[in-house]
Amino acid sequence: MAPDPANDPRKYVRLAADLRAKIADGTLASGQPTPSRNKLARQTGWSPLTCVKALQLLEGEGLLTRVKGLGYYVI
Repeated sequence: MAPDPANDPRKYVRLAADLRAKIADGTLASGQPTPSRNKLARQTGWSPLTCVKALQLLEGEGLLTRVKGLGYYVI
């Protein structure tokens, strides 16, 4: 059985799992921007760098694209 990312000790993996679930259920729709790293940091209480790492993980999975100067968008 694969480990549950929601219980992973790494914060960025847990945040990525939460954002992945929001993409899957349509809360974050295709073409829609994700919350900014600073907004995610305020919501989670974690550092903006942790939040960027989560966004980059999802970008690497092909779920997000980064638009320079604008942020990350759902593909």
